[in-house]
Amino acid sequence: MTNLELTQEVSRLHADICSALADPNRILMIYALAEQPHMVNDLSEELGLSQPATSRNLKVLRERGLVYTVRQGNTLEYHLTDERLVDALNMLRAVLRDTLAHRASLMDSAGEVSLEAEEASPIP
Repeated sequence: MTNLELTQEVSRLHADICSALADPNRILMIYALAEQPHMVNDLSEELGLSQPATSRNLKVLRERGLVYTVRQGNTLEYHLTDERLVDALNMLRAVLRDTLAHRASLMDSAGEVSLEAEEASPIP
C-alpha cells in the first residue's frame, strides 16, 4: 500500500466515524454508554427513543466500531469501545461553544453599532 493509498484509507475511516457521529441521538448514546453499559431497552428509556430507533442507531455505532456488545443471557449489553470518543465530542463541544460565543459577541457589536447609528440620525 502506497503512502497516498494509506492516507486515503485513513481519511475514509475518519469519515466513517464522523458519519456515525452525525446524528444527535447517536452522540447522546455515546455519552450514556460512557457512563455505563446499557441494554437496548434501558438506553431507549433513558433517551426517550423508541426501541427500533435505538437499535438502528446502535447498529450504526457498532458497524463503525464505536461500540461493542457483550451477551448477557438473551440480551446484548452495549459498551463504548474507546473512552477517547467522549474526549473528542467534548472537544468539539468546546469549539462549538467558542464559535457561538464569538457569534454572539458579533451580534452584540452589530447591535451597539446599530443603536449608535439610530441615536446619531436626526429624527424628522
